[in-house]
Amino acid sequence: MDAEGELAPAVQSILRDARKRDTPDERVSVDARSFSDAIARTESVGKMPVVAEVKPTSPTTDGNRTDDPVELAKEMVEGGATALSVLTEPEHFGGSAENLRRVREAVGVPVLRKDFVVEEAQLDVVEADLVLLIARFVGDNLSELVTAARARGFQVLVEVHTHQELEKAIDAGADILGVNNRDLGKLEVNLDTFESVVPEVPDDMTCIAESGITTPEDARRMREAGADALLVGSAIMDGDVAENTRRLVSA
Repeated sequence: MDAEGELAPAVQSILRDARKRDTPDERVSVDARSFSDAIARTESVGKMPVVAEVKPTSPTTDGNRTDDPVELAKEMVEGGATALSVLTEPEHFGGSAENLRRVREAVGVPVLRKDFVVEEAQLDVVEADLVLLIARFVGDNLSELVTAARARGFQVLVEVHTHQELEKAIDAGADILGVNNRDLGKLEVNLDTFESVVPEVPDDMTCIAESGITTPEDARRMREAGADALLVGSAIMDGDVAENTRRLVSA
């Protein structure tokens, strides 16, 4: 793992809190909804595959969205979301495992658990269709965690920001990749990041562009660069989530 001193203070705090959280005693077993099938369904009707994120708040946004997460999720699906991402990190993002449980029961699309998993037992907090592993945070344990997540039935989204992290994801056997346009060291966003990394992504890997996508023009730019799907949080949560989702799906 990178030294915490190389991460933004807000990210350091998130990681410290993640390591302190209690873990369940029982192992989960997931019957996952296929993310690749969901992408194919969206593409078959000529729409942009968007993973819409239920994110009550974050260290990089102002304010706190207090709407019922289930109602937000339903509106996102109504707007055409291919899948949903639900924050389960409580201290910094206002998320919870219960939010994810309720959302997954209420919708028929795949649901990603968005959190900061740093050890195997944390995979057992809640059932989801996909789970996020951030290469920078788990370091040399990435391959072990990918294997452990798949053994539970999860589809695994491995998030990277650099070419070096991409190599680690490939070595770990990742088949769903997220390229985060946000630098977790400075919290700066640059869409050039995706365009720089994606040429080295294997053709058989599903590739998601994450962060900084706010307009239909951004969506088209990422799609033309090679994104199979887009993960969008703040731009959808800011205002009418159904309409914001629809605007990007129709880009």
